[in-house]
Amino acid sequence: MAFILSPSLLSADFANLQAAIETLDRTSADWLHIDVMDGLFVPNITLGQPIVKAIRKHAKKPLDVHLMIQDPDRYILSFKEAGADILTVHEEACRHLNRTLCQIRDAGMKAGVAINPHTPACVLENVIEFADLVLVMSVNPGFGGQAFIENSYRKIRKIREMKEKYNPHLILEVDGGVSLENAPALLSSGANALVAGNAIFSAPDIPARIEAFKQIGI
Repeated sequence: MAFILSPSLLSADFANLQAAIETLDRTSADWLHIDVMDGLFVPNITLGQPIVKAIRKHAKKPLDVHLMIQDPDRYILSFKEAGADILTVHEEACRHLNRTLCQIRDAGMKAGVAINPHTPACVLENVIEFADLVLVMSVNPGFGGQAFIENSYRKIRKIREMKEKYNPHLILEVDGGVSLENAPALLSSGANALVAGNAIFSAPDIPARIEAFKQIGI
């Protein structure tokens, strides 16, 4: 089955982001995944709007921006202006999630909602119709290179059931510990978009590794 592959720039060499972006642009990767962390919602700090804007200048592929921050509503328009095509916020960080998703759509971006490993799939039932994407975190957010949490498959299957019932066009994305080994099981469980960081950027031949991922979907 065809799926979206979104390499995570969190695992790229931050001193050579332009080179990483240009390499990815020459591959069959679909999106570029950008993790934004504030040191409050998650115990780490990464890049913000100025870096997203700089990435936009060089990237030919859509920017899949994942906000791991508190009060994301404050920054919706600024990330649109920076060049985000998809903007994903956390259910755990939004007081009025329905409104937040609608604001993202109104700003002209695809609206995504992410849930942490401890958050049950059922919290999405009343908002899934307002989302373009659901992102299942299969590690605790904040750092790259963590081990995949095995019970994520169960959550993915539950969200797939909601997708089939309420929003058939939903993109079901998984982020955290994604590898060539577990990608087939993730896709068969219902995912149709995968975020991969270390599994791609640790490879000696990044384009070949991306092609190996994409071959899984054929």
